Amino acid sequence: MDSAGQDINLNSPNKGLLSDSMTDVPVDTAAAAQTPAVEGLTEAEEEELRAELAKVEEEIVTLRQVLAAKERHCAELKRKLGLSALEGLKQNLSRSWHDVQVSNAYKKTQETLSQAGQKTSAALSTVGSAISRKLGDMRNSATFKSFEDRVGNIKSKVVGGRENGTENLPSPTGSGSKPLPDPTPF
Repeated sequence: MDSAGQDINLNSPNKGLLSDSMTDVPVDTAAAAQTPAVEGLTEAEEEELRAELAKVEEEIVTLRQVLAAKERHCAELKRKLGLSALEGLKQNLSRSWHDVQVSNAYKKTQETLSQAGQKTSAALSTVGSAISRKLGDMRNSATFKSFEDRVGNIKSKVVGGRENGTENLPSPTGSGSKPLPDPTPF
């Protein structure tokens, strides 16, 4: 089949056109003849292998030409349908992300992270309970109660002194007639 100048798809708009970017790569028979034959091959077997190699290389060239023609045809159809490269990229990314999500590795990773999250949540809850319990114990200790009493005494002295002399302090509104509101308890 000599398809160097023909597209295999007879319905293709590019039928019979060669790709400008595709070029045949000739087989260098002189170099192949200089290469020593593999030991154990007869001359007939070597000749048969060379013929098969030439045939496979010719098929590769043909397939490249067909692929190039199909890619041009695909691009033309997309252009006619108004599909841009960005749309194709979005579809490819969406498809790839879906493929990742259904992969076993993703599922195992997701399951592992979910378990790790649950264990971390349980550990943080335990730590939070322990801290809360320790703070409660500390608040009930004699040292904290003594500290709380001292702060309460200082507060009553500061607030008490201010409440006794409110008529001498300026009002926040500037009128001087309204007293300051009572501060919330400590």
